Amino acid sequence: MEPSQITIVRSRRRKKTIQTKYGDGHLWIYLPAGMNPKDEQKWIDRMIERNNRSERKKKVKESDSWLVQHTEELNKKYFNGALTFSIRFVTNQNSRYGSCTSIDKTIRISDRVKTMPSWVQDYIIIHELTHLIYPDHSKNFWEKVNQYRYAERAKGYLIAIGAGTIDGETEPSELENVIS
Repeated sequence: MEPSQITIVRSRRRKKTIQTKYGDGHLWIYLPAGMNPKDEQKWIDRMIERNNRSERKKKVKESDSWLVQHTEELNKKYFNGALTFSIRFVTNQNSRYGSCTSIDKTIRISDRVKTMPSWVQDYIIIHELTHLIYPDHSKNFWEKVNQYRYAERAKGYLIAIGAGTIDGETEPSELENVIS
């Protein structure tokens, strides 16, 4: 989320430190007054990016409650409510849409998934929930995942957006790597 207004404050007292403050869509960036224009622009860009990441993380945290509730519903529907887990959105998964650590029953879903159709979101969540039972991509794993009525459609969607394609050909093992 880009700030709607950015104010640069140059201070003669400030020698090395750079600081930002953000509120109500306004970003203040405090810089040393003697900084050369090239370094100044580099720091301004860096601080805007840092602010954007921070705001993105806040929004992700707010949507975690929806994710937990929705996953509980899928747990009841597809696993008879038998699974225990923790699940959250994360901002640092850029090559995968989901991951599961079956040992501590932790599921992480990339925040990029939030913009996908709901049936793809459900597929990714079910895929990760299934890893709590089958940590690998075994035959039993895929039998369980494929009980979801839109599993093939969701796989096709993920392939179409570029997940799991190499030179235009779909590699099933590659699709498994982006939803692991």
